[in-house]
Amino acid sequence: MLPCYIRNRNMKKPEIAKRIARQSGVTEGEAADRLDRMVQQILSDLRKGKETPLPGLGKFTHGPDGKIAFEPEGGDAT
Repeated sequence: MLPCYIRNRNMKKPEIAKRIARQSGVTEGEAADRLDRMVQQILSDLRKGKETPLPGLGKFTHGPDGKIAFEPEGGDAT
């Protein structure tokens, strides 16, 4: 899992990759690759009907309407 938490909900991929790189000591390219792999794993799990947790943040699930929902830890689905 990625070693950082994103507080700003409006961050774009390059900004997230830059933060990951800074906090984990890898290049921005490697950080972007890690982010891509994580997103692909989340999508793969969801296609298989699995919940996908993001420790410390919440989890992605399929909502009752079939849409993807994010349930923050200790909060309501968004």
